[in-house]
Amino acid sequence: MALPRPLRAALVVMLMLLTAYVVIVFKPLPSAAAVAFTNPVASAPYGADPWMGYYNGNYYLAATTWNSQIVVKKAPSVASLPGAAESVVFTGSGSSNCCNVWAPSLHQLSGPNGTRWYLYYSAGTQACCDGQRSFVLESAGSDPMGPYAYKGQLNVQANNGWAIDGSVATIGGRNYFLYSSWVGDLQSLFIAPMSNPWTVSAYGTRISYPTYDWEKVGGNTEEGPYVLQRNGATYLTFSASSCNTPDYKIGMLTLTGSNPLAASSWTKRSTPLFQRSDANSVYGPGHHSFFTSPDGSETWMAYHANETTAQGCGATRTTRIKKVNWNSDNTPNLGTPDRLSTSLTAPAGDPGGTVSFPVAGTRYRLVNQASGKVLDAQNCGTANGTAIQQWSSLGNACQQWTFTKTTSNYYRITNANSGTVLDAVNCGTALNLWSSLGNTCQEWSLTPINGGYLIASRNNGQVLDVTNCGTGDGVAVRLWASLGNACQQWTILV
Repeated sequence: MALPRPLRAALVVMLMLLTAYVVIVFKPLPSAAAVAFTNPVASAPYGADPWMGYYNGNYYLAATTWNSQIVVKKAPSVASLPGAAESVVFTGSGSSNCCNVWAPSLHQLSGPNGTRWYLYYSAGTQACCDGQRSFVLESAGSDPMGPYAYKGQLNVQANNGWAIDGSVATIGGRNYFLYSSWVGDLQSLFIAPMSNPWTVSAYGTRISYPTYDWEKVGGNTEEGPYVLQRNGATYLTFSASSCNTPDYKIGMLTLTGSNPLAASSWTKRSTPLFQRSDANSVYGPGHHSFFTSPDGSETWMAYHANETTAQGCGATRTTRIKKVNWNSDNTPNLGTPDRLSTSLTAPAGDPGGTVSFPVAGTRYRLVNQASGKVLDAQNCGTANGTAIQQWSSLGNACQQWTFTKTTSNYYRITNANSGTVLDAVNCGTALNLWSSLGNTCQEWSLTPINGGYLIASRNNGQVLDVTNCGTGDGVAVRLWASLGNACQQWTILV
């Protein structure tokens, strides 16, 4: 039976509306624009031995400090990481005498106290140079920034033996502590079963040691173990050869057996997974970690590297990140390390955005947080070789500085009075003013911490330091290794 004309008209209208509704609901959304960034994401002095992760809307990054402190920084985008503040989450007891906290590694684990963040690190005792051991902190809650409480040393080696670069792998539902130690002259990889996140249930067993020539450049070295898992496969990646050489690199073991505690269960790849690129001026790439992109679709690696063959194990190393690709056999393909000036696409789901400080052309005063004095050109000198000192604020151009970004998150710092730039004398540790030469001895990174900044040389990784923490006018400002004190921290004010 035919419908009456009014009903037919109403039905046509309803169908048209429904069709339009369906089109609107299922129309594909436009894809997000790619977000670009450049490495490094962390510069000197806190750029070596990086751990990086993504959690609850932020990236988190921790690295070696070379002093008693453990610092972590967070940012919503990789482009804003270089300008993100470092937060001190732990200072070791007896810290005034300790100078060698290394290789922090964070892991979110379940234990007797619920799910917490555990921060593993290597450190010497109060004597500072008597050898490294492995330690762990526990967060009070779910925030990777802490606060953290000290849980103790991991008793992984007989006779309290040396143990560094610890990380945790969960394999078959069990947690294992991975680290590096010595057998004779072979720095080797070890694994220990864990009964809870701060306790091992047995000493570690050696599962790998240097066997190939590419693991023995400058020293027989396997260290920095970190697990990468995909599609049921477990890969144990590590750093090989001495970090004092440009041939520091990444190798890999694959878990091919059923028992992770047995060396026979691991098969070593015969060639390096990731190594230097002379063409891209990347040397000694290694000590790495892996993290997942914000949208969960990609795996990325954070690693450190140097810019010249002469740089070694010190604070010159900076943190870079790189997307992990995959071979047809499900193994990771890390490719070639990128040149620092290369514009890269950020991890999928990264919202972009940077910290726009300092502003080009703006004149700033650099105020030392310990003394309250400002960075000053001695006697308002304008000639090459003018010394750098601290002095009471006079409000003149001799104490004002501008920042010009050069490349890859580094700056040239220019005196507003003379037009000459802050310079490491003969690329050493003394400072003066000099005409711009365009070299790395006149380039500086800014690391926010404690409301101020560490200002570090791109060339040697050392930071602006008031000599012997002097408080008077005329005390020389020099370059020095990072100590974590206020004498090396500068407030940047307009």
